Amino acid sequence: MRLRVEEFRPRAGRYAFRVVQPRPELRHTTLSDPLRGWGYLVGDHDGLARLAALLSFAAYSPHTVVHVPLRGGVPREFAPGTPVDLVLAHRTLGLRPSVWPALRRGLTRGRGTPGTVRTDERRTAEHAAAWEARWERRDRLDPADRIRPAVHARTLFLFGARDTFASASSHLEAAAGFGPRGKGATKGRDVLVTALTRHMPVTGGWHTELDIGFQAYPPYRHFRRPGRPASRRSRTAASA
Repeated sequence: MRLRVEEFRPRAGRYAFRVVQPRPELRHTTLSDPLRGWGYLVGDHDGLARLAALLSFAAYSPHTVVHVPLRGGVPREFAPGTPVDLVLAHRTLGLRPSVWPALRRGLTRGRGTPGTVRTDERRTAEHAAAWEARWERRDRLDPADRIRPAVHARTLFLFGARDTFASASSHLEAAAGFGPRGKGATKGRDVLVTALTRHMPVTGGWHTELDIGFQAYPPYRHFRRPGRPASRRSRTAASA
């Protein structure tokens, strides 16, 4: 899959980072803070599919920060809690949430470099399966196999590694594919499809909860489930 992005090189003190943002922004996707009880990521097909691709890209880009602005999107009726932006970064990059406000000031739209990035779905699926196999054998899953979440400056940071991000990508891809088939999707209801809870750390015997849902955006008469043709306009007397 090809993704349109904008690339930036902001600095925070002595350090410079490569940051990419999706273009255009994901207008119909919302993320709520999972560290305040319950996190919920809900979006339309385009938003969930592009997030899956961004996670796939992040999995194989250990020197790149992926920033997904989500706070400015269209508010979703069923998204609870405080809306936050999303940042994906490898643990090994050494990005500290406290420096993010300084970096974010350098992400002025129009000042980045437009470009495209590619993802390899087969490679992502292979590494996602490797992570899932380790998860099934709990004794083989160490802390580095978990996504470490943090929230700062109204931004959720997910720090992970190749296989962890690949597995998370596969869950987002499933949400984009199966969500539109859910009961009530054609009426604009949110459809809970999957979760990234198993990828999160365990604190006090409980995982940090982050559910993933699908919700079409209005007008709902334009929404069609996959496999169903779009309705045609009736022909008029002037039609050929």
